[in-house]
Formats: sequence, structure tokens, C-alpha cells
Amino acid sequence: MSGREAGHGPSAAPDPNSLELVPGTVHEKLEGSVPSLANEEDLRKALEQAFDYRGDVSITRKDGAKIEGYIFDRSSGSGLSDSFVRLLPKDGSPRIRISYSEIAALAFTGRDMAAGKSWENWVRHYWEKKAAGATDISLQPEKLD
Repeated sequence: MSGREAGHGPSAAPDPNSLELVPGTVHEKLEGSVPSLANEEDLRKALEQAFDYRGDVSITRKDGAKIEGYIFDRSSGSGLSDSFVRLLPKDGSPRIRISYSEIAALAFTGRDMAAGKSWENWVRHYWEKKAAGATDISLQPEKLD
């Protein structure tokens, strides 16, 4: 059977339902959650999630101070005292570095800006527009709230 007979020739339109899709990363719904930091492993896991999170987090230090902002960098050392996160405070003050050993609590307080914005959703919208006859379809970012 040739490619043309199987519907794969140059004149055949691609069927979006038969295209190969690689599963994306499954992201937990973290917005609004407060992870348990019962031990070092819990703290490290929560801070990795916070680094991947596309929203603000609130960190409570062991001295009681609270900082809310976006974690843009982290470094995981051999111990808590030589591991740290770097954060852009929500209030616009200069970037700060917080040692893992100083962190008492973490909360995912800001809106997750990447929630629901998957490649699969974009492809689905693209094919819906194409099927409706749209011709000038382009990749445009969604408006932020």
C-alpha cells in the first residue's frame, strides 16, 4: 500500500487526531497549597516545586518574617545551610537570598500564570480555528489578568 492509498500522500490533509503527541509534564495544582515541611526531603521537594511554579510564593522564616515573591533561582547544596533560593519580592524591593535552613513555612499564594496553558490546548484551538475556515492563525500569548 502506498502512502497515497493510506491517506498520507501530499494531497491528504493531516488529521489532528492521528498526529503523534508526546505527553507533557504533569503539573500539580499548587496554587493555594501549603506543603508540609516535616523534614529536609519535604523542604527540598517543596522548594523545587516553588522554583517551577509560575506564580508568587510566601516564605515564612524561622524568625517569623514573611516574604512574598517569585522564586527565580535556587541552589541545592549538600546541607540546608549551603542551599538557598533567590526571590524577587512582590513589593518591588531588591532581590533576596534565603537559606533553606532559615525557612519555616512555604505557601503557593500567587496565581499560577502557566496553569492551563499547554501546547496541547494551543494545538486544539489551532485546529478548531482552521476547521472554522480561519486563514490567518498565529501563535499569540494570552492576556494576563
